[in-house]
Amino acid sequence: MLFNSLVQFADQFSVFNVFRYITFRTGGAMITALIVSFICGPFIIRWLAARQKGGQPIREDGPESHLITKVGTPTMGGFMILTALLVSTLMWADLRNGYIWAALGVTVGYGMIGFIDDYIKVTRRHSKGLPGKLKLLLQVFIAGAATMWVVSITREPLSTSLAIPFFKNVLVDLGGFMFVSFAVFVMVGASNAVNLTDGLDGLAIGPVMIAAGVFALISYIIGNSVFSSYLQVHYVPGAGELAIFCGALVGAGLGFLWFNAPPAMVFMGDTGSLSMGGALGIVSVITKHELVLAIVGGLFVLETVSVIVQVVSFKLTGKRVFQMAPLHHHFEKKGWAEPTIVIRFWIIAMILALAGLATLKLR
Repeated sequence: MLFNSLVQFADQFSVFNVFRYITFRTGGAMITALIVSFICGPFIIRWLAARQKGGQPIREDGPESHLITKVGTPTMGGFMILTALLVSTLMWADLRNGYIWAALGVTVGYGMIGFIDDYIKVTRRHSKGLPGKLKLLLQVFIAGAATMWVVSITREPLSTSLAIPFFKNVLVDLGGFMFVSFAVFVMVGASNAVNLTDGLDGLAIGPVMIAAGVFALISYIIGNSVFSSYLQVHYVPGAGELAIFCGALVGAGLGFLWFNAPPAMVFMGDTGSLSMGGALGIVSVITKHELVLAIVGGLFVLETVSVIVQVVSFKLTGKRVFQMAPLHHHFEKKGWAEPTIVIRFWIIAMILALAGLATLKLR
């Protein structure tokens, strides 16, 4: 809103010229989201706690310590993240940009799915929410609609093409159906991977912020014809505006972490984890860096693979590879302290983020 309202006066008043710079507005979005989180956070937490008698239901087959340390903590803290993200993005982004609305649509849509899932868990006092198949179907529908919108506003031949990291301007045209299917897989996969990672205080939001920071830079470069040409990566006109969305996500994540730091005052729940994963997925699709997301978000991939390996191994052999899945619970069972697991996983996420950024230059 600020951009659309004030940039028109830039020619008459030079002070408003700063709103033309994506870097300035990204910083503004990050700070705004952080402030909104700090202001709204305590009210949202009190509101959730008052309506969730007993807090988030704790899974009975999880680590024994959770039945003691995490009982009574309210969930749906993703409301805080979504509120800050929406307010900040709407305030600082160019609302004429279709990519911004695609990103917001997926984020809010997945947040609504997560809300329904959390609501069922809280009201029924059970750790199981929406049926898995129904949740997956809703995610696929939203991702499919968003992808078709993105394809319609992206220039050819980028619209249905897959970019390959480490190769200069290499694009593989998948065709309409295959690209939409692939993009849906990326968004749904990213959303559920973040959801699986969200099991300890601060564990998921840290890597989400790291990945969002990386994609803020990628979006800015991809949307800038000079920088994209210099780095010999594909140029996606308009994608630079997503840097503001990613900056707002970082600021909202920092604000949430203030309240989610151990011992957590609130959990993000599926309301937060599904929406944050979906946000990273749609940004990667728009910027044509879907494969790079697998590197930058490698921690989420690792957590997901640990669950798949555990399930397959148990069904085929009757034996478990890990003491408990996802992977962070395995280390809990081995005696690692929760803060130790969280900080070490953050370090891994940072290393993977640097590896993902390296793909911009190593071509």
